[in-house]
Amino acid sequence: MAARSGCPINAAVEVIGDRWTLLVLRDMMWGDHRYFRELLTCSEEGIASNILSDRLKRLVAVGLLTRAEVRPGQKAEYRLTEAAIQLVPVMAHLGGWGLRHRPTTERLRLRAELLEAGGSALWEEFMDELRERHLGVSRPKAGDRIDGIGGSDGEGQ
Repeated sequence: MAARSGCPINAAVEVIGDRWTLLVLRDMMWGDHRYFRELLTCSEEGIASNILSDRLKRLVAVGLLTRAEVRPGQKAEYRLTEAAIQLVPVMAHLGGWGLRHRPTTERLRLRAELLEAGGSALWEEFMDELRERHLGVSRPKAGDRIDGIGGSDGEGQ
């Protein structure tokens, strides 16, 4: 997908800026929904099947999801890529903005409140959990992070 301009904000918006993309990613991140039927039936917003199908194809094409190859009659599993996992802080900030500036329901605002209160340390922990579940990457052990950013501290090497 060629960007309309070289602006980084434009480049990001062209990939994640439509009405449904971030909601599909949200449901995969926090709901751990990986199959089409789960994503279709568990969406609070009621996404239509043709739109979900289109978004999943686009997310695979731009590298935010992978789709497991399956034989006819099998359910295809979708997994987040590292690029998608790195959207967690963006989603946390969007949720915080929504808390402050848009009407929300008590039940659905809890995750945004927790993410905002937990800050970047919680986001990094959640991203490590997603890496483990979707990419098969083991979580860092205590002390394997430098200033809350993934990386080895050099001990034990």
